Amino acid sequence: MLTIGGTARFVSDLHLRAERPDLTGRFAAFLGDTASARAGALFILGDLFEYWIGDDDLADPFNAEVCKLLRKLVDQGTPVFFIAGNRDFLIGETFAAATGVELLPETATIDVAGAATLLMHGDTVCTDDSAYQEFRRMVRTQEWQTDFLARPLPVRRTEIESLRRRSAEAMQGKTAAIMDANADAIRAALDAHGCTRLIHGHTHRPGHEEIRLGSGKAERWVLSDWDTGRGDALEIGAAGMRRIDCSG
Repeated sequence: MLTIGGTARFVSDLHLRAERPDLTGRFAAFLGDTASARAGALFILGDLFEYWIGDDDLADPFNAEVCKLLRKLVDQGTPVFFIAGNRDFLIGETFAAATGVELLPETATIDVAGAATLLMHGDTVCTDDSAYQEFRRMVRTQEWQTDFLARPLPVRRTEIESLRRRSAEAMQGKTAAIMDANADAIRAALDAHGCTRLIHGHTHRPGHEEIRLGSGKAERWVLSDWDTGRGDALEIGAAGMRRIDCSG
């Protein structure tokens, strides 16, 4: 288990993209504040980008700009950790080398402020959405990723745009409850990892709740998305927990 000394910050679902320079500006300001606050670590829990079509696209001006921002924070002394989301799961070791960011598995446990904390993007506990889970299993296979990454960048970009449109159409036919995290899946994940706190994003439903486990009490913190007129970060330290408004 990774132990974090000092203050840790957590963000998710920024959905950065060239068409939204306001998001990049807010992210740059947040990273600057994180450096000034001398945070002990920053955790990005997936969907940093609206989409990522492969590390061989690092030369894209927008991607290079975001990588430069992350590299600066790391070089200033704040470790940055990343868990892939459903939109940027193709981020790999070349991205990590360019930014100095450490890649974590899809579930990671840390000790922060004395509490065993489980981190994830959040899509794995949305188990009621069977269609999405089936799609997720397909695109996370080595076979699918090898085939996709072998295609030229323009072809990949076009295919991702098509997938995004189809995903948006599919979401219109799903109830909010189906797309939310499943309570049993949350408890099972906390029990399996021996944690009393869960932090995740993905659902775009920022909130906090207490959870009762067989072994005692636990809590869940859900991070905000950034591209719907809001945006926040969660900070945990010796002084407690607080949400930081990053909406601009």
